[in-house]
Amino acid sequence: MPLSRRMTISAVVATVVVGSGVAVALWADSDPPYRPPSSHVVQPGAPGQPGKSLSGDEVSQVSPPGFTAADTLFIEGMIPHHAQALEMTGLLAGRTTNPDVTLLAKRIDVSQRDEITRMQRWLDERGVPSAGPHTGHAGHELMPGMLTDKQFDQLKKAHGAEFDRLFLTFMIGHHQGALKMVEELYATGGGLEPASDQFAREVNADQSIEIQRMQEMLAKMS
Repeated sequence: MPLSRRMTISAVVATVVVGSGVAVALWADSDPPYRPPSSHVVQPGAPGQPGKSLSGDEVSQVSPPGFTAADTLFIEGMIPHHAQALEMTGLLAGRTTNPDVTLLAKRIDVSQRDEITRMQRWLDERGVPSAGPHTGHAGHELMPGMLTDKQFDQLKKAHGAEFDRLFLTFMIGHHQGALKMVEELYATGGGLEPASDQFAREVNADQSIEIQRMQEMLAKMS
């Protein structure tokens, strides 16, 4: 699912900084103060939404937005969401001998451990208390894609080809849930802060690729 989003604020700020530098140079030569060009810059919209054209004056007024409650909810929810994916990859030992499933699970494990660390750091840097990835499970099943206790027990009891099929099926749904969380972030006004926007884009891109790969693997097992 392609992700169309607002232009990264760093690019906007860079434009403003360059414009300011030109303004200083022209003012030194006694020319009129520099004004941003009248040409328009396209500011990408939310996923699936058209972009918005910004004039030079509008671009010059852009300042880096701070994080919002939507960003915090997204990060706080994605931590336990990732943690459950790690619990799923932790079940592989003794349950599968499929090298492709094993390699995929290792990729997911490494990337999502790193992302949990990044998300906890994001919360710490903004003074938001982090409950940790495994602190309490109340309400977690309500998050998109999260396995129920019954589904997790079903996966734990499976072995061989049955485990492989269940693992891929459940992980595809789990990843699709993460993509829905990204959509909800932008739909509720989040993702404007550069850091949360970048992270959400990475989650969307990486998990979209993994979904496609898992669907191909699952099709070969049919």
